[in-house]
Amino acid sequence: MIHIEKPSEERLDELQVRTWPVWTKEPSEFPWEYDETETCYLLDGEVVVTPENGSSVNFGKGDLVIFTRGLKCSWKIIRTVRKHYKFG
Repeated sequence: MIHIEKPSEERLDELQVRTWPVWTKEPSEFPWEYDETETCYLLDGEVVVTPENGSSVNFGKGDLVIFTRGLKCSWKIIRTVRKHYKFG
């Protein structure tokens, strides 16, 4: 499952998003499997994620995205991504 929200500043502060590491990746396509839940907040970029046996989901700058453990999907990065992320 993929959950996307437009978080308020209060929500970002509550999650301490700005203390999380930052990951950057240029436009590319690759398969991915989540061994644990990941929460990320996109600082820049545009992405299309297609779950195995599911419909594609688009998200980008300003989105808070939660990927559940066990999700198998493919990532297609349209514009270079820069995101804060946290596992668990």
